[in-house]
Amino acid sequence: MSLCVVGSIALDSVETPTEKREIVLGGSSVFFSYAASFFTRVQLAGVVGEDWPREYTDLLNSRGIDTQGLQVVPGGKTFHWRGKYHRNMNDRDTLDLQLNVLADFKPELPSEYRRSKFLFLANGSPKLQMNVLEQCQGASFVVADTMDFYINTELDALKALLRRIDGLVVNDSEAKLLTGEDNLVLAGAAIRAMGPSFVVVKKGEHGAMFFGKEETYVLPAYPTPNVVDPTGAGDSFAGGMMGYLAQRDAFDAKTLKEALVYGTMTASFTVEDFSLDRLRKIEREDLDRRKEEYRRMLSF
Repeated sequence: MSLCVVGSIALDSVETPTEKREIVLGGSSVFFSYAASFFTRVQLAGVVGEDWPREYTDLLNSRGIDTQGLQVVPGGKTFHWRGKYHRNMNDRDTLDLQLNVLADFKPELPSEYRRSKFLFLANGSPKLQMNVLEQCQGASFVVADTMDFYINTELDALKALLRRIDGLVVNDSEAKLLTGEDNLVLAGAAIRAMGPSFVVVKKGEHGAMFFGKEETYVLPAYPTPNVVDPTGAGDSFAGGMMGYLAQRDAFDAKTLKEALVYGTMTASFTVEDFSLDRLRKIEREDLDRRKEEYRRMLSF
């Protein structure tokens, strides 16, 4: 079953305590798409400038990712983020952020995308996300991501979106900010009361919490000792989760739990190198093997 994603496509510059990379492939929808491509066919919509390297489009196409929805703005510059991670590799500083062509992005989705059953609204303005949702009349399972910036600046639009979607993926600080609750269990319940059937709260190296109609549970992160670059881990998590759901063409409670495990495994590989470099070296079988290791760790 096809899966449509709309979100940012970026050229990132990343600095960690030990290494630095300049102008590498990034963006929420890029990490999401590549992670999801291990499981299903992905339709990617986003915008880039004239500086966008053709080789990156070729890379995405090589994974079977449909890039018909990729808009290239003549003379424009691609969204650029520059960040520096602290020694703990959890906290980071944004040193520069240039929206460039993303600032005026108004997606017009191809007809095939509009018929996709599974839709992921990657991190972006909730007004833009709502616009995409209105175009995708064929979507029967919709999940969104958001961030503190939009919680602070477009809260009313975000609350309107929450009433229209099936699931929300946020990190722990965003969940607390959105609800005003310091307790994550209360925060998860409060977000569900805003509309979504389920909420996934990402906790970085501490895993994720799931809040649904039938159950609430915590999944620990896979114990990866070699964290090189955490950029895109959350987007890869969402991509693995949604990709598995689309592959199974199901979103019942049992399948959702399996999907969260695959999301956790995908993210665990992403952090082991910069950009997509680690994901480019693995196949679905590697995810399955790591999933089996994870299952044994949690069995008692």
